[in-house]
Amino acid sequence: MFIPVSVEKQYAQADGDALRVLVVGAGIAGLTAAQLLRRGGLHPVLIERGGRNSAAGYMLALMPMVDVALDGLGAHDRYRAASTPLERYAVHGHTGRKLREDSMSAVLARFGDYRGIARGELIDVLSGDGCPITFEATVSELSEGDDGVEVSVCTPDGARRLSFDLVVVADGIHSDTRDLVLPPAAVQVVDTGWGGWVVWAPGDADSDLAEEWWGAGYFAGLYPVKDEVGVFLGGPRTDTAAGPAAFVATARRELDEIGPRLERALTAVQNDPNPYYWALTDCRAPAWTTAHTVLLGDAAAGFLPTAGIGAGMAMESAWVLSRLLRPADRGNLAELLRTYERTQRPRVEAAQDNSRQLASLMFRRSRLLAMAREVAMRFVSVERALRPIQRLLQDQPDAQPQLSALG
Repeated sequence: MFIPVSVEKQYAQADGDALRVLVVGAGIAGLTAAQLLRRGGLHPVLIERGGRNSAAGYMLALMPMVDVALDGLGAHDRYRAASTPLERYAVHGHTGRKLREDSMSAVLARFGDYRGIARGELIDVLSGDGCPITFEATVSELSEGDDGVEVSVCTPDGARRLSFDLVVVADGIHSDTRDLVLPPAAVQVVDTGWGGWVVWAPGDADSDLAEEWWGAGYFAGLYPVKDEVGVFLGGPRTDTAAGPAAFVATARRELDEIGPRLERALTAVQNDPNPYYWALTDCRAPAWTTAHTVLLGDAAAGFLPTAGIGAGMAMESAWVLSRLLRPADRGNLAELLRTYERTQRPRVEAAQDNSRQLASLMFRRSRLLAMAREVAMRFVSVERALRPIQRLLQDQPDAQPQLSALG
């Protein structure tokens, strides 16, 4: 539960901390980091450029790397109550014929939970019983010196110049605050040229089944959350520019088989008066840290949704960062931030590479290439496709040895 308060009130509570922290952005990464730091005894100032009702949105499939963060927040029971287990995954070819169905639980259960949840529900889980926050607040200026960071925070009531030891930049893939730390041109962007709409369809008896249609010039995905099914329908942006109704008609012409579940999804896209449109791009920052700032989540590495791992890596990163900051003070902060980047950045970028590789396979216009892909997919199980993610789960980070190495 968010508790709206003024930035002045938050800052007054943080003033006595060994480390004064500003967290910019109350999405998945920033909220997780702020709440974990609060559990560790700090009082980070949390600001969000959106309003109080801006937390809704898309569906998430969360891999087991989120478990450490949820345990750190004491939120695992709330998470399970607000989500649904994803036990099965099916993939269909460009005509709609099912190519294969695999057990996700057989692949991931030994590592922990794999569950579907709506983004708004996850925000509620992470904010818990109380999360102080200042809405409609942005950073307009950031000046870093040897002793900390001077930050101009703008709210509807005006601008305040505040001093912090650390600024956590977590305001998303199109972060404005990141542009105050790094030259915008330095951030690498991969644009698939595709995009699509996210809508909600009624829940059904297959609440444990995620399904995807890898089409020629279209892609459809159905991802259950509690009591609903999240729907994504997309294609090349030159085609989706015609609008959802026209693109649904295009997808229908490509499909020889449309079962009841897909029919409900297509109808939901067609009938939604204001569907959320998602342009499928990602980003990768060339550096994550300075002596007094750190990029987190999508601001550091914004993921394509193709592997369903971006939110999980953001929560894992927030947990690693919060653990490393527990013994932090003004004297050792820069070294701890370097340790964080050295520890976490290779993991995140490996997961991002996997998402990019899947995108190059999934987003195809050519029917010939789609047919060749479908032949190969008959022999490629989910277990094989997820081996890079399994390796990440088998070697999950432990911040304690990193702290011990620092002496």
